[in-house]
Amino acid sequence: MKELQGVCVPVSTVFDSSGETVDPARMKAHLDVMLDAGVHIILANGGTGEFPYLRWDERKELAELMGKHVAGRAAYMVQTSAINTSDTIEMTRHAKDIGADAVMVLPPYFEGPTMDGVYDHFEKVAAAVDIPIMVYNIPQCTNIDITPDFFRRLLEIDNIRYIKDSTGDLVRIQELLTTGGVVFNGGDPITFQSLLAGCPGCVWGTVNAIPREAVELFDLVSAGALSEANALWQRILPSQLFLWSNSYNPAVKAAAHIMGNDIGQCRRPLQPLNDDEMAALRSSLSPLLQVETTRKNVA
Repeated sequence: MKELQGVCVPVSTVFDSSGETVDPARMKAHLDVMLDAGVHIILANGGTGEFPYLRWDERKELAELMGKHVAGRAAYMVQTSAINTSDTIEMTRHAKDIGADAVMVLPPYFEGPTMDGVYDHFEKVAAAVDIPIMVYNIPQCTNIDITPDFFRRLLEIDNIRYIKDSTGDLVRIQELLTTGGVVFNGGDPITFQSLLAGCPGCVWGTVNAIPREAVELFDLVSAGALSEANALWQRILPSQLFLWSNSYNPAVKAAAHIMGNDIGQCRRPLQPLNDDEMAALRSSLSPLLQVETTRKNVA
């Protein structure tokens, strides 16, 4: 089994102008931007990919399209969650059959089960495939919290080795690191601190807008160049604070546009940022834009 580490981008889904159809050509072009920047892991159908708004067949078609286009140039994951266990197994088997290196799975959401039911869900999904499962903890959206103690219990299940924690709580990240599982940070504003704490990677939606900077940050931390890493993080941080406190997916797509990679708008009912929000986002990205402008002028 491939060991997952590094920067994982939950790839934004690129739609046509109507928002009703995935645009395969622009999808591949966006993937190339991520791959050319050296992103280590590509994730299909993540939250930043707007999976709740995708039709069932679209999720499968996107997973196939992206897997074929990545073609081993990075590790490849698919987020395969569904409300019930049988549908999650179907999506997870599909991901395995098309060659995914791993899958990411939420606990059942919306009036979900007891924690024994959550355990049973993961146990049944894990038994259906022989590829690693990354547990996806985002209690602010699922109303179910995968605590460190519960994650220890899940680690007893074959194939479950990883967790993405999106609480944005650095204390929680450090508690999870004591479990013996492999912890990926999913809280954008604590990415740098989580890497310093020992996370071997991050699942980071903003990478859609700043893939080169994200990989550079990871490489600097890995090399122990912490002063340089912190200087880069201070330029990245304002945008992370903006995204964390605003409508996330529309803000990610707007940030990508500002940074020179137009990936369109989100599918309705998600709404684009208004003029004031766009101005605030552009201001938060200005430290990165200034460096990018200087880089292009030098080149």
